[in-house]
Amino acid sequence: MKSTRTFITCFVVCSMLLLAFSNIFSRHPSDLDPPNVTTTGNHENPRDTLQGGLLAKSFDQKSCLSRYQSSLYRKPSPYKPSIALISKLRSYEKLHKRCAPGTESYKRATENLHKLSHGSGEQCQYIVWVPLSGLGNRILSLVSVFLYALLTERVILVDQRNDINDLFCEPFLDASWLLPLEFPLTNQIDRFNWRSPRSFGNMLKHHHLNLYLHLVHNYGEYDQMFFCQGDQSLIRKVPWLIVKSDNYFVPSLWLLPSFQSELTKLFPKKDTVFHHLGRYLIHPTNQVWGLVTRFYNAYLSRADERLGIQIRVFHHAGFLQLVLDQVVSCTQREKLLPEAQEEEVNISKKTTPKLRAVLVTSLNPEYSNNLKRVYWERVSSTGDVIIGVYQASQEMHQQRNKKLHNQKALAEMYLLSLADNIVTSAWSTFGYVAQGLGGMKPWILYKPENYTVPDPPCGRATSMEPCFHSPPLYGCEADTGGTDDSLKIASPFVRRCEDRVSGIKLFDHPQEL
Repeated sequence: MKSTRTFITCFVVCSMLLLAFSNIFSRHPSDLDPPNVTTTGNHENPRDTLQGGLLAKSFDQKSCLSRYQSSLYRKPSPYKPSIALISKLRSYEKLHKRCAPGTESYKRATENLHKLSHGSGEQCQYIVWVPLSGLGNRILSLVSVFLYALLTERVILVDQRNDINDLFCEPFLDASWLLPLEFPLTNQIDRFNWRSPRSFGNMLKHHHLNLYLHLVHNYGEYDQMFFCQGDQSLIRKVPWLIVKSDNYFVPSLWLLPSFQSELTKLFPKKDTVFHHLGRYLIHPTNQVWGLVTRFYNAYLSRADERLGIQIRVFHHAGFLQLVLDQVVSCTQREKLLPEAQEEEVNISKKTTPKLRAVLVTSLNPEYSNNLKRVYWERVSSTGDVIIGVYQASQEMHQQRNKKLHNQKALAEMYLLSLADNIVTSAWSTFGYVAQGLGGMKPWILYKPENYTVPDPPCGRATSMEPCFHSPPLYGCEADTGGTDDSLKIASPFVRRCEDRVSGIKLFDHPQEL
């Protein structure tokens, strides 16, 4: 009898455990809220998985967890996409589906690769993006090319030979954006540069029509004429464009009269271009998303406040004490971090200190290690804040063409974008991507001169848009080689960058700079 009761009890307990586990594992990961994450929605105000209408419905959630889960990890954006932009994106998705690789339209277009467009709305036109330089530059140029595709009703295809599939999910429903490997010019693309006979600049020189756009930082005056209104009329006749760029050239598109009206409708708030298009286009693959969520849940999710500090030192390998001094000076001066002191502060036991998590991204570990030591060996001046300093990776050197290196870089950009505030390094495209995705106006660490900490060490940006480092300098509508007054005449929303005087960027209000 005793044995029978014991057997029955064990059977019932085991059955209940099996039922519980089956309920957990029968649910797809996308149906589960990630652990330790406070969701931003409830029954009255559900979280906005479609990001204000930017994203289309009906994607397979398993294939790209980040697309709909990202709203669990960040606050709702205060910048809502315009109805015009949402409509434009839905129209583009239909165009992409009609013209994507594998369709009859794509087949006809590749067969007529070198023929000029006849202006028929039924004929598909394409722009092929070729990745170049570091990951930050790649993302900025990709968003720029996509905006150009939207404005000119071209289909964007991306060169897939550089691990693009390991970084980003497919952004368009039921249609691929990957350029097929058997594309007729695939073997020639790597040889394209400013000297190529097919380049736009050489086309203008020699008065014949080709299809390569060289929009890299070292482009010459003829290639820069891509940003002239008259030459855009010529380009519209070319069905296939192949572009290499390491620039965020969006600001110069605002200087072209034929685009200004539509751009203003699409982006009534002018400094949200990258914020909206980046969130629409850039979705980390499941492998990268795993890097993001595991680090966030382990180190950032319990914090009351999150600060991102992005450190990039150009033309110098290794740790620089003056850069650390600049970071400490900036964050304490701007009240992003409290000052640290030797003596303990007597605070009430009833007071629960706030936890402020600091995410440092840098190729070198010394910056985060030293910052961590500052707040471990000393206490904050107020005593009501506990500082935790964390760093996800320590790669030491930039490795542009290594898959895992780029995956870690993308994960860190995304983690920075989840912060409440962000400090970035001047000129850094890595920081531009993070601030744009997060919709934040960063504190910019000014470039040190003569190995001394600048005074002031940093300044608050008045626009969250990235800087176009190498705008055209020669005469046409997009000429930026003149005075600031000439820029104002072309567009009151394009100004010099805060961190690079030769660069230009978008500002929402003319009086902001």
